Amino acid sequence: MKKYFLLFPLLFIGIKSFSQNTAQAGTQPYTQKAEFPGGDAAFSKQFMNMLHAYVNAENYAINGTVTFVINIDKNGKMDRLDILPKIKNSEMFIDDVKYALKKVKGKWKPAMKDGVPVESKYIFRVNFTTGTYDMD
Repeated sequence: MKKYFLLFPLLFIGIKSFSQNTAQAGTQPYTQKAEFPGGDAAFSKQFMNMLHAYVNAENYAINGTVTFVINIDKNGKMDRLDILPKIKNSEMFIDDVKYALKKVKGKWKPAMKDGVPVESKYIFRVNFTTGTYDMD
């Protein structure tokens, strides 16, 4: 019984810290999001074509959904890439994905806040399964 009594307060501590993180994540530091020429569908199509051309998923231990977080700078350039969750041989995978991103043609229109360009993040998911991958 003592074990359960000690675990009960820890449950509330975890819930409280999680709820604080989600509240902060919901705020957007811009009034207009970054736009790719032709919209999200055009970016998705180009990126998936380049992903299929330059990234061989069979070389990596990937099976499931991978989240890509691309930073769009004030000039509309993609300058940083984060991939979640971490993947076996991730350095090579990240290099391959960065190369595929460089092959995507078109410059982003940066996000705006009160008429001033600001950095923003573009987040999308790709579902990798054995031998194939699709946009979620």
